[in-house]
Amino acid sequence: MLHGIDVSAFQSSSYGTDGLSFAFIKATEGRSYINPRLTAQTKTARDAGLVVGFYHFLWPGHLTAQAEHFVRHAPERAGDILAVDWETTSDGTHASNAEKDLFIRKVKELRPHNKVVLYANRNYWLDVDVTSYAGDGLWIADYVSAGKPRIKAKWLFHQYTSEPHDKDVAAFESRAALREWAGDD
Repeated sequence: MLHGIDVSAFQSSSYGTDGLSFAFIKATEGRSYINPRLTAQTKTARDAGLVVGFYHFLWPGHLTAQAEHFVRHAPERAGDILAVDWETTSDGTHASNAEKDLFIRKVKELRPHNKVVLYANRNYWLDVDVTSYAGDGLWIADYVSAGKPRIKAKWLFHQYTSEPHDKDVAAFESRAALREWAGDD
């Protein structure tokens, strides 16, 4: 299993990369927010030779505008992974299943050469999701032993803790295998 991290504006731009193979970086949220540390956090990951992913925190409504906002600000490079973060918003709402699915499809349409995955916590995957549509793969959050999320669905990435920061593993045998899946030629 490969180890990785996911970061947002809450983390330093110079986060530690020792022992990591990949990093997911928050790019955008809704229709207007852009992570102010996006460029610096991306540079940290690229300088360390990590496979890089970018995620968008999804809000209900305005799905096309959100998808366009995300792809306008997430760096575009072959082999980068794009993700939608589907969870409860700060006002207690969440995008519907249809909105989540539409957003993933729109991002795949706008960036056909990048893999697009769904990030959801175990509760959302088991109790909120009714379509099981995760684009090119599932990134599941379940704070248990690394690589052992309590779901039956096939997953590619597992966020297993948030202490002291979000840590993840990927179900790939090597960084080369992850790069190949992601389309980094």
